[in-house]
Amino acid sequence: MGPILARPAMGRVVAHADAQSRSVSEMLGLPDSITVALFDLDGVLTDTASVHLTAWTEAFNDFLAHVTDADGNTPVPFTDADYLAHVDGRPREDGITAFLTARHITVDDAAVAKLAQDKNDRFLAILDRDGVTPYPDAVAYLQAARDAGLGIAVVTSSKNGGPVLEAAGLTGFVTHRVDGNVIVERGLKGKPAPDSFLLGAELMGVGVEHAAVFEDAVSGVAAGAAGGFPTVVGVDRTGGTEQPSPHAKSLAANGATIVVTSLDQLRQPEGAPQ
Repeated sequence: MGPILARPAMGRVVAHADAQSRSVSEMLGLPDSITVALFDLDGVLTDTASVHLTAWTEAFNDFLAHVTDADGNTPVPFTDADYLAHVDGRPREDGITAFLTARHITVDDAAVAKLAQDKNDRFLAILDRDGVTPYPDAVAYLQAARDAGLGIAVVTSSKNGGPVLEAAGLTGFVTHRVDGNVIVERGLKGKPAPDSFLLGAELMGVGVEHAAVFEDAVSGVAAGAAGGFPTVVGVDRTGGTEQPSPHAKSLAANGATIVVTSLDQLRQPEGAPQ
């Protein structure tokens, strides 16, 4: 099991030492003041982040093969690093704009909409073919959170949040869902803006001081930090032999107050915040 990490005031990533005794949070590894958990979906609760990555890679690379950048060059293919840096956790159109801007490619709104639809079609096709798998540690943590009396909401940029939760068998845990459709309907700014998490806390009837954010994306932990949430749990499922991983370090640097590689770590004695 990978290390549990925290982001001290200086932003340096370090491993936690011995745990202290806790109450609520003997079960959850959270401060006793937390009464609501706000979970991102893809990559935190379900293994659909990998599906998004595949769909984005196919859609972007088909698109990139037919355009040139500002210097007239054919762009290099879309990579996993591009996904983490520009797309992960953001609303679909925002991710497209961020990635194309980074590659110095200019397109009109119609092209952005077409690319977004192509990506979504690919995502849904993979979902229909392969189904949705919830992470076992996430299911166990959701159950523990419910047993401890915490309110649970899902806050995701995906417009497919409802179908994904249903397919994963997780709908019964969730009191409120703020997804990409709600973000558009309410005119909210997407992550890394805090709007969607602030709405999640509002719908659950608590202030930010009583809500914990759970996120796997850099844009997501940045949104939690921007919203003033004192507990922002970064979930690093990127794997690899280097620990902490580069992604874990990015999560910590951008707002995560603790970073784990599995939600099981929060329920271990060494996983409690000191």
